[in-house]
Amino acid sequence: MQRLIQHHGDACLEASGDAFSTLVRAIVGQQISVKAAASVWQRMVVALPEMTPEVLEAVDAGMLRACGLSARKVESLRDLSSHFLRGGLKAVVWREMDDEDLIVALTQVKGIGRWTAEMFLIFHLHRPDVLPLADVGLQRAVGILYNASQPVSKNRISAIADNWRPWRSVATWYLWRSLDPIPVIY
Repeated sequence: MQRLIQHHGDACLEASGDAFSTLVRAIVGQQISVKAAASVWQRMVVALPEMTPEVLEAVDAGMLRACGLSARKVESLRDLSSHFLRGGLKAVVWREMDDEDLIVALTQVKGIGRWTAEMFLIFHLHRPDVLPLADVGLQRAVGILYNASQPVSKNRISAIADNWRPWRSVATWYLWRSLDPIPVIY
């Protein structure tokens, strides 16, 4: 870990946008490459006047599909918009909520699972001690750096990560940098 920090020490974790657009971007990026997600996101930015719950709820689904979103992701974005508009998600209280309670609240939205909620906690709220065990990049980096490039179980990753408390988000970010020096921004 020390070598990673020394090698990537001048880079930092960045967030872009408000809570809503960050969650939209996270849903857009699910299960596709970073490059593909950036392309879809750029098409959405060009097509929509602004990224708000009101706009996403009102925009024609065909327009969103033309940006490259699957029908399922369009449905997820509509549900996210509805949660914001109808008070199911209240960003004003998130800073006071602990990580697990916030993950439970976010996963009530269709299309937001634990991984997406964890990415939100790391990238938007900058929570310092989130360990996204289901993240393939984290799994791969731990295998490379801690197990001679062999796969590592989630239980083993969790045990290794105990040494990183209370900064597991930071350690994860550096492990991602070991795979790709260009940081992803949500």
